[in-house]
Amino acid sequence: MAPDINPLVILFASIFTGNILLTNFLGMCSFISISKDMKSANGLGLAVTVVLTITTAINWAMMRYILIPLDLMVYRYIVFIIVIAATVQMLEMIIDRVSPALYMSLGIFLPLITVNCAILGVALFMQIRNYDFFQTLAFGFGSGLGWWLAILALAAIQKKVARAPVPAGLKGPGITLITIGFMALAFVGFSGMLNVQ
Repeated sequence: MAPDINPLVILFASIFTGNILLTNFLGMCSFISISKDMKSANGLGLAVTVVLTITTAINWAMMRYILIPLDLMVYRYIVFIIVIAATVQMLEMIIDRVSPALYMSLGIFLPLITVNCAILGVALFMQIRNYDFFQTLAFGFGSGLGWWLAILALAAIQKKVARAPVPAGLKGPGITLITIGFMALAFVGFSGMLNVQ
């Protein structure tokens, strides 16, 4: 078991100081691609949060009650990926039925959540840190919220930057990477208040 760390501390740390995207750079591909439109960014952020919360909890249970007792930890990557793929597939079918417009705007990136390295990374960090169930839930949910917050912030900033006079050499990926760097610095600013590994 992990040390007695309050799940609320883990929740806030995973949103701000340990933001999976801005501190570990996990999930950058879809983050940069979808952040051009606020509605799509919001939809993908919600989807990533739901998938992270559900898969982290399921993967914790699979690890604790099946893989460890049967001495099958060598297969944890395969099991984690199968759980992630099944969850994303179910979420994709739900979004297609509930909001076809959102489903179309997310395009290829919704099925690509399956291979979003942030999803697998959170499951592996949960295992490495030896969290209990409630710590795992807080970590998965907080990591999803942190990812969602970061993509919404980048979408809002990019909307403003699109109307700003940006030098030609910085337009496009250049200003986006600089913006992400400043966002990471802002999130690191919280580290004096809260830091849990």
